[in-house]
Amino acid sequence: MIIEKAQSHRKAVVELLSAEKLPVADLPETLENFIVAIADAEVIGVAGFEVYGNYGLLRSVAVRSDFRSKGIAGNLLRKIDELSSLKGLTGLYLLTETAPDYFERKGFQKIGRDEVPDIVKQSSEFSHVCPVSAIVMYKAL
Repeated sequence: MIIEKAQSHRKAVVELLSAEKLPVADLPETLENFIVAIADAEVIGVAGFEVYGNYGLLRSVAVRSDFRSKGIAGNLLRKIDELSSLKGLTGLYLLTETAPDYFERKGFQKIGRDEVPDIVKQSSEFSHVCPVSAIVMYKAL
């Protein structure tokens, strides 16, 4: 398995996210801050973040179902942490409906929506893509 930038894999990223019922309509055009895991010349995992001031909004973390429980998401998240730090970000936020326990094991903490900086709340994820029932989490970098 290799991890690389996602720019040249947009179609495969959209297909994987769609299959996992994650939003794709508001994906950035260039996927500049997105990475993919590749095995046998196929995209098997994806993760990305959006930049808002000094913060990142983690989104689109998905691994193809037949490749789960192999540490792929963990590898993608470590790379996202590294890339976020290189960009000078001080923390990552995320919204999840299905995986709060997983993200807690990866160092994120549940927080209230009122604790999220206004600049991050302006993202499409916070403003209209994710339901208000989604759990908000934060990890300092």
